[in-house]
Amino acid sequence: MRREQRDRAERPETSEPTHEELQQLAAQLAHHEAVYRAGRPEIPDAVFDELMDRYVALADALGVPAEERLDARPGAEHTEGFVQVEHRVPMLSLEKLTPSKKDGKGRDLSLGEQLAQWVERRREDVERPAGALPLIVEPKVDGISVSLDYEAGRLVRAVTRGDGRRGDDITKQVRAAGAVPTRLSGLGGKVEIRGELYWPRSRFRAYNQALIEAGEEPHANPRNGCAGIMKRKEVAGLERAGIASFLYQVAWTEGVSLPPTQSETLRWLEAAGAPVYVESFTVCASPAEVIAFCESWEPRRSALEYDIDGMVIKLDELGLYARLGGTSHHPHWGVAYKFPPERKTTTVLSIEVSVGKSGKLTPIAYLEGVELAQTTVTRASLHNFVELERKDVREGDTVEVEKAGEIIPQVVRSVAHAEGSRPFPRPTHCPACASPVVVEDIFISCRSPTCPAQLEGRLTHFASRRAMDVEGLGESLVALVTKELGVRGPHDLYRLTKEGIAGLPRMGDKSAENVLKGLSASKARGLGRVLYALAIPNVGESTAELLARHFGTMEALLAFADRYTAGDPAAVLEVAPETGTGAIEGIGKKTADAIFGALAEPALREVIAGLAAAGVSMASASKAVVKKDGVAGKTFVLTGTLPTLKRDEAAERIKGAGGKVAGSVSKKTDFVVAGEEAGSKLEKAKELGVPVIDEAALLGLLG
Repeated sequence: MRREQRDRAERPETSEPTHEELQQLAAQLAHHEAVYRAGRPEIPDAVFDELMDRYVALADALGVPAEERLDARPGAEHTEGFVQVEHRVPMLSLEKLTPSKKDGKGRDLSLGEQLAQWVERRREDVERPAGALPLIVEPKVDGISVSLDYEAGRLVRAVTRGDGRRGDDITKQVRAAGAVPTRLSGLGGKVEIRGELYWPRSRFRAYNQALIEAGEEPHANPRNGCAGIMKRKEVAGLERAGIASFLYQVAWTEGVSLPPTQSETLRWLEAAGAPVYVESFTVCASPAEVIAFCESWEPRRSALEYDIDGMVIKLDELGLYARLGGTSHHPHWGVAYKFPPERKTTTVLSIEVSVGKSGKLTPIAYLEGVELAQTTVTRASLHNFVELERKDVREGDTVEVEKAGEIIPQVVRSVAHAEGSRPFPRPTHCPACASPVVVEDIFISCRSPTCPAQLEGRLTHFASRRAMDVEGLGESLVALVTKELGVRGPHDLYRLTKEGIAGLPRMGDKSAENVLKGLSASKARGLGRVLYALAIPNVGESTAELLARHFGTMEALLAFADRYTAGDPAAVLEVAPETGTGAIEGIGKKTADAIFGALAEPALREVIAGLAAAGVSMASASKAVVKKDGVAGKTFVLTGTLPTLKRDEAAERIKGAGGKVAGSVSKKTDFVVAGEEAGSKLEKAKELGVPVIDEAALLGLLG
């Protein structure tokens, strides 16, 4: 049997597969990848893995083509503003051994059985039916993967894992943080070493404490904090964070000879001065030895200075790696052992709907108290209503709960329904303000700008630097003005008085004057910033600016929203005509439905009217678009350092001439504008045959 056919045959079958469930799972996975990249994970890794396993099983059962599947490649992780670099050897994720896996007949497989099957498949692949096949076991550090290029022992480049094929260049950040050795001894040629950047627990706690004392928001956990801090464009102060690393793999060499095994390579790296956990790995002769070693590590986790969420099991013989190859998602030379979370049963006392700061409605299970990971758990998120319905958790049920990653409590499954229980209904109105809810993909949200459950979050966003940039109006003051001064929406902020602010705790006349000056200055930010500040669905910074440019004034925008929501055919075609993209570049019908539907809501209209009455500018601060032949309707990508124009300035001029600026090169790119030190975008343009021009040619097009 071919390897691909065999791997597919071993995946568990699912009952009654449907395309609708597949689409819901795809939406869930896309959402959770996005919030994870933003450093705001909502579910533990184990839950994400379960969702992906379910997606893979459904996609298999439905015969979804490989190129259309989410698991065709690892999750993208590119940050705008960073140069992308293509990996010589893909950085793929490892296949996982998890407690939830079943065989083809639906029988639960132990972790030992899963590993034994994996080893037998590797024996078949390398045609070694008998004899030793040593396995090396290493701790799976919970950080962010990095690829490091050394030439003659000197660090020349550091790149994130990214989407597995291409990552972001973070050399400057890694150097500034002192996270890896800048020199390794005894390396005469070129070598690519891979490792994990992590934030030691003690340094993480100290850094967070400093943030709290400065009145800033702390990082959620060491891993996400590490990912966020290593994507800071301003590197000053990174050395104080204490980011560290473990290096664990040599992916490529030129002019350098490696030992024949992974265990010897780790010792070779240590001798060169690399941070390697040599005291923490072992080489085993059998799957049973491996499982015993993995289990021995589980109780040691809490005493470590770094987080681990499992162990990595690899073939020790490096010469087999090229022969084994892998899939588009994971290699065949290694597998990950995930520590099983502690699970217990308890009773669901009630299910309530929580309204988050963004307006998202989340079902919460309130539980009869149960001890998990040394704490008493009395509530657990059910994530969203699609997931709630899939698990069919009801009030009164006996359920199995876990605290995956020792952080986030979750209901794993319903063990038994209570007598007479009924499925929990989806809400039709917001429980906090009674406004009708909006259903979008898998999520249910309240979009009312005056919803009390969202108020503080919305106001903090409204005043934030990239929105209205109100100096002095931070999260703590927002909480005070809503509780003490009756602020119920963004427009109420402009009614605040010096006396009122000065009378708040820890405030005074000088502080009050600074806040009022900040509010006064914010009135001139322009339509684009106002639209972004209002937290309208699907309106980020770029879309807000696009709308401001296109309509020019709030009056024109609202008039169009009225036409669009009334079904005016001309307005609908202006967004998404049958022949292609509409006149409002980049906005399709689904996005338009959400944006213009929100703009037509009476509650948001009331806030906008209040802002206008307070003197907030409702006109675009950007220059009107003057379309130029050769630029209008074309997509440009900027790369490298231009001789006279800054990137932002060049992008602004292209947009002002009716063009579009994209962050990555594709077949749809019309021009790549290349300056000095142009990186992978230039290489991609040449590969795809996209025209490459310099600044002089761009200025010629712009006239």
